Amino acid sequence: MKGRILIISNTSWNLFNFRLPLMSRLREEGYEVVAAAPYDDYSERIKAEGFRYIDLPMNNKGTNPFEDFALLRRLYKMFRSERPDVVLTYTPKANIYACIAGGFSGTPVIPNISGLGATFIRQNLITKIIKFLYRWALRYPPRVFFQNHDDLNLFVDLGLVKEAKTRRIPGSGINTVVYTPEEKEESEEKGFAFLLVARMLWDKGVGEYVEAARLIKQNHPNVEFQLLGFLDVENPQAVSRSDVEQWVEEGVVNYLGESDSVIDIMREADCVVLPSYREGLPRTLIEAGSLAKPIVTSDVPGCRDVVDDGVTGYLCESKSASDLADKMERVILMSPTERGTMGALGREKVIREFDEKIVVDKYIEVIEQVLA
Repeated sequence: MKGRILIISNTSWNLFNFRLPLMSRLREEGYEVVAAAPYDDYSERIKAEGFRYIDLPMNNKGTNPFEDFALLRRLYKMFRSERPDVVLTYTPKANIYACIAGGFSGTPVIPNISGLGATFIRQNLITKIIKFLYRWALRYPPRVFFQNHDDLNLFVDLGLVKEAKTRRIPGSGINTVVYTPEEKEESEEKGFAFLLVARMLWDKGVGEYVEAARLIKQNHPNVEFQLLGFLDVENPQAVSRSDVEQWVEEGVVNYLGESDSVIDIMREADCVVLPSYREGLPRTLIEAGSLAKPIVTSDVPGCRDVVDDGVTGYLCESKSASDLADKMERVILMSPTERGTMGALGREKVIREFDEKIVVDKYIEVIEQVLA
């Protein structure tokens, strides 16, 4: 056995859906891989894949300092008992407190900062506390992964991390063999369909998407605007169920609920949209690109990394429903051949820049450097 790798996230769902290829490859390379996350339905799926699983209670959204201290203590005790050679972490709380616990216990931790989220969109006291915690935590890791250049440069400029430690990694990667486009017949009877896949949060640009839909429907009444993703999210920016029901009743959007088969729904869409205010590196857009779908997204950190403007999709002004509507209408007015060319170029970009093999190879390279 080359060594023991402990992988930590804030949900087992996250580990199973996004980290399983990395976990499997590490096992193939001769490492023992242990998963740690709060227990949910996907914990059993992780165990069914043959990985040892540790239940790690964690309040993902809470700001209670006593709960956070308990998490730090829990992680420290886990590192001392499990004695991992390297720890890989994802999501803010896991990143921050695992890095601090790693510093106290002498355990190498490699965090993946996948996005800054609402904390860095709205500047307040919590933002200052988070910056302090990052500055403290990121003193210890031998390497720190970022998913886009904007976040990396921001952390360096703010003095939260030394530039020499940083590495950019293209998200969680995607299996471009699984996410392969299929022929989709276009017809006037079926109409044109836009799809937004995200948790139903205002920060994802859901409000702008709905307003843009109203604008477009004035001239294109048969165009469909779909929403797919979790409702009733525990988040101050959550869109209420009553809002979504009102939009559906108005006839402006079609809410598709939640799904474990996003790929099937995305294949039926004509264009994928994400007017988010800020992202790490949005997997939904990488999936859309791999499926050769034209993309319309905000010209903000994370989103802009996935799209070559005017080539594989369109970038729109953040928080502007009118500019979003303009870019979406451009896609409607394109011929099927033009949209097909745009989608094909998008798939080429994903294969070239975001294939999961690129991500896994980078992790293995850094792990071997740390162990050496």
